[in-house]
Amino acid sequence: VLTPAAATSPSGAPKASTPGLSDGTTKAVGADFIVVPKGLPTDLNVPSDNPLTKEKVELGKMLYFDKRLSADGTISCATCHDPKKGWTDQEAVSTGIHGQKTPRNAPTVINATYMKLQFWDGRAKDLEEQSLGPIAAPGEMGNTHEKMVATVSGIAGYKPLFEKAFGGPPTKERVSQAIGSFERTVLSGNSPYDRFVGGDKSALSLEAQRGKDIFFGKGRCVTCHVPPTFSDSLFHNLGVGARAEKPDEGRFVVTKDEKDKGAFKTPSLRDLTLTAPYMHDGSQKTLEEVVEFYDNGGEANPHLDPLVTKLGLTKEEKSDLVAFLKALTGEPSPTIDEPAPLQ
Repeated sequence: VLTPAAATSPSGAPKASTPGLSDGTTKAVGADFIVVPKGLPTDLNVPSDNPLTKEKVELGKMLYFDKRLSADGTISCATCHDPKKGWTDQEAVSTGIHGQKTPRNAPTVINATYMKLQFWDGRAKDLEEQSLGPIAAPGEMGNTHEKMVATVSGIAGYKPLFEKAFGGPPTKERVSQAIGSFERTVLSGNSPYDRFVGGDKSALSLEAQRGKDIFFGKGRCVTCHVPPTFSDSLFHNLGVGARAEKPDEGRFVVTKDEKDKGAFKTPSLRDLTLTAPYMHDGSQKTLEEVVEFYDNGGEANPHLDPLVTKLGLTKEEKSDLVAFLKALTGEPSPTIDEPAPLQ
């Protein structure tokens, strides 16, 4: 991820000399069957032990939509990360098997490959590790990895796909590698912002252009939401949920480091118009609410990130900033039709 200094020019636009950004025709590093949308890094952070192939992506797509990976056959990856809902479920928190409510909002899969760590608390090192978590989580898909593998192995249609992708039968590791490979191809760029930076000065409205200046200037949004991914992949305490009877401790649950209490991963701002509600608990329904929250300096608590302070934005500046945030939505945003289950 680029640092603010390296990523932007004084005007807040990525420098033309920034290496590794796609112009909309560039193929992904190590995967020449993927054309990376305009404005995104061409390096998709593919693990050395899981090269990206068409066969793995096709298999991963089938597994991603297959509800039989859950204990009762009712929940798939796509249930909470629906391509038609910005690759989220557009709910405050997600619902697992037996109607159980999860404690956190479902992050989007869009551009997740660029994140250094996965989940709101960063407990998974990559998409492969992340993909196995919900399968065995009691409140999500509620299965065991062993039973999941047995189920997949018993579906005849999967056998040739695993043979083509891996040269062998289903295993827990191969399931995770296939799903991770598929998720790595869910990319969104070519937003009005990307086209504006690329030279099309008509791509952003005047309101959005003013909002861009707020984003990179007075609003200090760029401090954590660093282009081109619009995330620093780090963890910050904004005070979201701090007033709850038992606040979510976030990153602290993973690191046990006191400074990480209430800290959550900085989400990307791309495709925000598709992924409401916002924050790790889904407590903020609109972008206007989010901007107001930041303008007020977050919510006071003992571990509030020192970067979070009152901004003093005017009503017009808030409106302009929202216009810019909306201009980070890709055109078109990635979607896919659900395939028929294999038999």
